[in-house]
Amino acid sequence: MKIDTLVQEFLAQKSIAVVGVSETRETGCNLNYRKFKDAGYTVYAVNPKIDQFKGDPCYPDLASIPEAPDAVFLMTSPKVAEEVAKQAVEVGVKYLWMHCMMGTKPGLAQSMTSVSPDAVALCRENGITVIPGSCPAQFLDPDFGHRVMRGLWRLVGNLKVA
Repeated sequence: MKIDTLVQEFLAQKSIAVVGVSETRETGCNLNYRKFKDAGYTVYAVNPKIDQFKGDPCYPDLASIPEAPDAVFLMTSPKVAEEVAKQAVEVGVKYLWMHCMMGTKPGLAQSMTSVSPDAVALCRENGITVIPGSCPAQFLDPDFGHRVMRGLWRLVGNLKVA
């Protein structure tokens, strides 16, 4: 399936949990949280180390959110991605997007990816549509830098989903 189709399906959801937000520093995860919120999504912050994020409640895990989100975006370590995928299966999430700065080819930058092959497999085995890489900021009202990255990754073949 093409990444554009996967992204359209993901962005058609109404509620999104964003896993990995931080109150201590500005991160790409925080940027995506704001982009989803500004675009009108119901957005849930998830980080077990904080109770609030930008004045909104922050939940320790997916099961703690008052109602299961339609989709999950995460920007964490691949090890945390595996745990989040397990939680997504348990609460009935239908879409999960794992960030990777290098498109969908995480082998190019192991330190800049949230993608876990085991988490991807777990999602697929349980009927969760998964986007293994890239970034919502490249598709949802992208700024100049994210448009350039999306174009570059598309040009060199780094937006193909296996």
